[in-house]
Amino acid sequence: MAEPSLPVLIQGGMGAGVSGWRLARAVARTGQLGVVSGVALDALLARRLQLGDPGGHLRRALGAFPVPEVAERILRRYFVPGGIAPGRPFRPVPRLGLRPSRARDELTVAANFAEVWLARQGHGGPVGINYLEKIQLATPAAVYGAMLAGVDYVLMGAGIPTQIPALLDAFAAGKTGELTVTVAGAERGRTIAFTPSELTGAAAAAPPARPRFLAIVSSAVLAAYLHRSPATRPDGFVVESPVAGGHSAPPRGRLRLDEAGEPVYGPRDRVDPAKIAALGAPFWLAGGHAAPGAADAARSCGAAGIQAGTIFALCRESGLDPRLRRRLVQAALTGDLRVRNDPTASPAGFPFKVAELPGTLSEEEVYRDRPRLCDLGYLRTPYVRANGAVGYRCPAEPVDEYIRKGGAAEDTAGRRCLCNGLVAGIGLAQHRPDGYIEPPLLTLGQDLGFLPDLVDEPGGDYTAEDAVDYLLNR
Repeated sequence: MAEPSLPVLIQGGMGAGVSGWRLARAVARTGQLGVVSGVALDALLARRLQLGDPGGHLRRALGAFPVPEVAERILRRYFVPGGIAPGRPFRPVPRLGLRPSRARDELTVAANFAEVWLARQGHGGPVGINYLEKIQLATPAAVYGAMLAGVDYVLMGAGIPTQIPALLDAFAAGKTGELTVTVAGAERGRTIAFTPSELTGAAAAAPPARPRFLAIVSSAVLAAYLHRSPATRPDGFVVESPVAGGHSAPPRGRLRLDEAGEPVYGPRDRVDPAKIAALGAPFWLAGGHAAPGAADAARSCGAAGIQAGTIFALCRESGLDPRLRRRLVQAALTGDLRVRNDPTASPAGFPFKVAELPGTLSEEEVYRDRPRLCDLGYLRTPYVRANGAVGYRCPAEPVDEYIRKGGAAEDTAGRRCLCNGLVAGIGLAQHRPDGYIEPPLLTLGQDLGFLPDLVDEPGGDYTAEDAVDYLLNR
């Protein structure tokens, strides 16, 4: 059977939940690569079930899960017919950790399965899922869940994803998948393992098909490093520039900030497409390519095409809270929206694009008024305690707790809780028992030049199909 053709356009996998199944399905229907975000899908599934699962989509997906008893346990624990009362806190999900947790693995596998399964319904186009290397503890179970649903591509950035090709190979062979997790203060990492048969039993006797793996990189040096060995070699690359949304690689060399406090990128940070092309693997250019003719220009220098995110984050099928999305569009059209590349906002330690919108965590007053806590914990990192045991810390947690855990006080300055903020941005904000509601944190790319061409009147809107047509057919 012939290999499927490569997409010219990859829709960016924006998390958490911005690139949801509706958006990925809409893009895949056009024949291009629709991508769901794989970040925090366990929490998103649990919260949406607690809201009553409007439309019944998640229950339909769980009905297709190959291990019915797992789906039934999840529904019993989280599904609330008619939804929880307004203002009531969401029930928490098990936090990531090195210790095995069957409940956590079941929820993670099922959530990733459901998101991909829904994205694949009603068409024959390709569907991918995007993960962050920084969230290592979730990766094995999450990847297996996506593979169970028949995902075509796995994409990963925010780190150096050397272990993913072997993980995909193991699952496709029906074997245990292993990942070595970095532990601060330890001479070597800790290995976590996921054995499919322990979850599925005989229900998934045939191993899932292996998806293609695309590594998201920002330099030819990193691409060459990953490509040099079959053990780490991806099936292709997405090459991001510094203007892309979400996390960005820091500038190479000494960090310098401009007058606005943003990292300064120089000639060393520009990627020569010819150096990537020389590796012989397909690649896509990302960040600042949302314009007619950009895909053709990319192909003329050896790329397979482009990846675009922000143009899809602001379309009708985006997972962003519709009220916030409309405010972002209007602010951008009037020239009042600034997207800042904040060097300290993310607990992950990478520069992070923050869209400055009143009432969100981009405002210093909103940030200062938010009680510091870390209850979702996707960006927590393991570290070695004084007694040799492993603990977890996050620079966005209470400062005294972080210092008590051996962290440096200066690492906490300006850190936003991305986990709660991004989840709030898609309309799933946690309500605290004291009445406090988690404020949203929004991220976009810094190239918004496409909007006037797609929104020609106040309050106007456009679809994912419109965005694809704009990028490929105008």
